[in-house]
Amino acid sequence: MKALVVYESFWGNTAAVARAIAEGIGPGAEAVPTSAATPERVAGADLLVAGAPVIAFGLSREGSRDGIAGTDDGGAHVPDVSEPPLRSWLDALDPRPGRAAAFETRIWWSPRGATGDIEHRFERAGYRRASEAHRFVVEGTYGPLKEGELERARAWGEELREAIAA
Repeated sequence: MKALVVYESFWGNTAAVARAIAEGIGPGAEAVPTSAATPERVAGADLLVAGAPVIAFGLSREGSRDGIAGTDDGGAHVPDVSEPPLRSWLDALDPRPGRAAAFETRIWWSPRGATGDIEHRFERAGYRRASEAHRFVVEGTYGPLKEGELERARAWGEELREAIAA
């Protein structure tokens, strides 16, 4: 099975979760930032998984990205906003039938998240949900990931592999 795990990550937490999900899915799965998720790679995938951090209680927008790009806490947590937003990548996704799943990284108390937006955009492009969305928790505003979250991500990747194989 070929799987593509596409992510938007500002502080590295979402990228780490994406890599763990791909490891759990196994051979044929790769985790890539939005800039590397080309139409050719997408077309060859049996499963698409997409994830992003929760920013301003949802999937990032240009305004929220501009806001975090200007943050400066002495250089300790400099966000990487160089990749295209996941929102834009999803909106440009070529319509086709396929299977997809969504995940997010978030602080534990966030009242809303990004997965609903991700799933809605997948559905609009013709993808069916392969699994319930998953949420992975970061400690503090910038991380690190809560202990055990990478293991949970790998386990979810294994579940995704089994769901697609069934």
